[in-house]
Amino acid sequence: MKHATKKYGMSRRGLLLGAALMAASLGLMGPAPAWASQLDDLRKSGAVGEAYDGYTRARDGSAKGFVDTVNKQRRGIYVKRAKSEGVSPDQVGRVYALEIFKKAPKGTWFLGENGKWTQK
Repeated sequence: MKHATKKYGMSRRGLLLGAALMAASLGLMGPAPAWASQLDDLRKSGAVGEAYDGYTRARDGSAKGFVDTVNKQRRGIYVKRAKSEGVSPDQVGRVYALEIFKKAPKGTWFLGENGKWTQK
């Protein structure tokens, strides 16, 4: 994480606190909101994937509405965190994408910056 903090100009403490807040808000630790369970189910089925930028992607058209809702919530978190750190929401999303990758269940699809999907 040290390298990421330098790259994005965030303090290590701020990044770790933000990662913990992000993980909790995304249902990655502690009690999960109802939609977190649905997200895990959709990721396991392959209908939803995660991307390098910290946002979900619909791999199946039936998941588009759900993905839009999740991404709207994530965007709000990223914007808030970015303001407190003095960086862009895109930078925050990329940092949190690493945490999402670590916590996502086996079988989750990930979209790389190169546009290729790989499975965890």
